Amino acid sequence: MKQTNSRAAQIQQILKMAYPHVKTQLSHRNPFELLVAAMLSAQCTDRQVNRVTPALFEALPTPDAFARVSLERIESLIHSTGFYRNKARNIQNCAQTLVDNFRGVVPQTLEELVSLPGVGRKTANVVLSSAFGIPGIVVDTHVARISGRLGLTANTNPIKIEFDLMEVIPQYEWREFCLRVISLGREVCQARKPRCPQCPLAEVCPYPDKTPA
Repeated sequence: MKQTNSRAAQIQQILKMAYPHVKTQLSHRNPFELLVAAMLSAQCTDRQVNRVTPALFEALPTPDAFARVSLERIESLIHSTGFYRNKARNIQNCAQTLVDNFRGVVPQTLEELVSLPGVGRKTANVVLSSAFGIPGIVVDTHVARISGRLGLTANTNPIKIEFDLMEVIPQYEWREFCLRVISLGREVCQARKPRCPQCPLAEVCPYPDKTPA
């Protein structure tokens, strides 16, 4: 474990230099907007979500508005994000639960957030870390893939990956570490053809299937 901790610290320092300023790419003005945007981002790019949300929140600015409108109206507004029927149903049920159980206010604990319909640990940690400044490990596809390639986890289950990273990344670094890994995944360490020769972590990465120079 000491060796893993030492390499994790080295990885963090390299990523800090490569990506000194990071923030969530999901546009939002308040915790509720981030919650909905994060739910929409499943199987969809952040860029596409950001194209959809301005009109969505102009039409439906509050949890109460989402709860009262027809499901078909939500579907029409989010259609281009994919899986829109399931997303619309989850978002409306989530909004109704916020109204009924939380007075329309997004809660600030992991336990309460995951009690909302359609909200898993990844979405909850996005909201906690980026809306409330509460440390959380966000395990999206980039974080899962790259953590495995870097040897920081041997697991493929997102929850197990989350807890593995908690052991080797200091809590105050959780948010920024994940955002930097996500940036690396988008730009360099891609799923099908990682750009290993251009990767700032190439020298510390044990991934056996590196792309040759």
